[in-house]
Amino acid sequence: MEIAESILDLIGETPMVKLRRVAADVPATVAAKVEVTNPGGSVKDRPALAMVLDAERRGLLKPGGTIVEPTSGNTGVGLAIVAAQRGYRCVFVMTDKVSPEKVDLLRAYGAEVVVCPVAVAPDDPQSYYSTAERLVREIPGAYRPDQYSNPVNPLSHYETTGPEIWRQTEGRLTHFVAGAGTGGTISGVARYLKEQNPEVQIVAADPEGSVYSGGSGRPYLVEGVGEDFWPTTYDPSLVDRTIAVPDRESFLMARRVTREEGLFIGGSGGTAVQAALWVAAEATPDDLVVVLIPDSGRGYLSKVFNDDWLANYGFLTADGPVVGDVLAVRRRDIPELVYVQPHESARHAIDLMRTHGVSQLPVAKGEMPLAAAEVMGAVNELRLMDMVFDSPAVLDKTVEDVMGPPLPTIGIGQPVALAVEMLDTCSALLVLDGGRPRAVISSSDLLSFLTAGGQGRS
Repeated sequence: MEIAESILDLIGETPMVKLRRVAADVPATVAAKVEVTNPGGSVKDRPALAMVLDAERRGLLKPGGTIVEPTSGNTGVGLAIVAAQRGYRCVFVMTDKVSPEKVDLLRAYGAEVVVCPVAVAPDDPQSYYSTAERLVREIPGAYRPDQYSNPVNPLSHYETTGPEIWRQTEGRLTHFVAGAGTGGTISGVARYLKEQNPEVQIVAADPEGSVYSGGSGRPYLVEGVGEDFWPTTYDPSLVDRTIAVPDRESFLMARRVTREEGLFIGGSGGTAVQAALWVAAEATPDDLVVVLIPDSGRGYLSKVFNDDWLANYGFLTADGPVVGDVLAVRRRDIPELVYVQPHESARHAIDLMRTHGVSQLPVAKGEMPLAAAEVMGAVNELRLMDMVFDSPAVLDKTVEDVMGPPLPTIGIGQPVALAVEMLDTCSALLVLDGGRPRAVISSSDLLSFLTAGGQGRS
């Protein structure tokens, strides 16, 4: 009988399928290794099982113990499935960037979830890495698989994913494209494929801003791929090329693959497919490009597949006059975005507002181009005037001590009518373009646009 003894026996041996429609205009054949058919819905089931079995063999995880791990969701699901079968408790640490459905999914498996801010350095006590380390110290019998440094992570792909790909393509693949997060998947697969044929090209698909493609690791929106530090599970010597993919291209490609191929993929899958298509466009008809699809789109319904979310971050453009049209007719002597750092003084914030003739400023960490997650709050002249009137010493306080909540956001492609409606209840809006703060607009900007011939309500 073809009946598995356990759900764990169904991990691996995932199928491969040609992407005929989205790759119709490139010379090479593009085939997807579909990891969404694993029991937990992602490629992370493979290292999750391998790391737990290894910890049991080495006596690091004992009966009734607790698994603690920082995760974007998929590794957590894989570990939760293994834990359910083998009787362990799970505590997972996630950033506030992940979609709500990922948190709900882990809790559905019986795991406990701790959410931490994304816009902090890896060594910050609030980071999800530091929080996981603290929990391991505090929880008796806790074990952290540590997918970022555990050699079993890439080994699981060397022993399973790599051989599957080689067998399924009969050794004919010329390029392998995958996202790099922990680096375990791409490093393990690459090592196996290079041993079979050193000429196979290994391409890392990386979110723009991640360290792998030369960024600083500052926040980007695509989940589960890229990093803000260099994990030891990533072996750069095996990677021939790294391609940076902006959030916009990642999200729109995920939607396109889903609608045109009927293959429901997440944002990081969009990152990988976009990179694979760029590679295939430079290849020949004799080449075979294999792209690994790490998970499905079901964990991203409230984000990547939500039109309102995409529009608010400036990834979609509506019909008719939009916020971008308002920016196009603004006074040229006003910088697109003036903001203040949280460590600077209230006095400095007031000087900035006077210099640029604005009445409010976003408060954000970092240099331009900012990420939306780096915006911490806002200051406005009326609030500061009241505070300084009550106590002149406020002038020497840091902006972080006197700021209010962040300005409401609007996407650059959202309708002017929506901006008018929103400004009825607030003084200004922060405009996002491709997930990044682009400008602040106020009612005076809209009036200038409308009086210059911009289209209002008909």
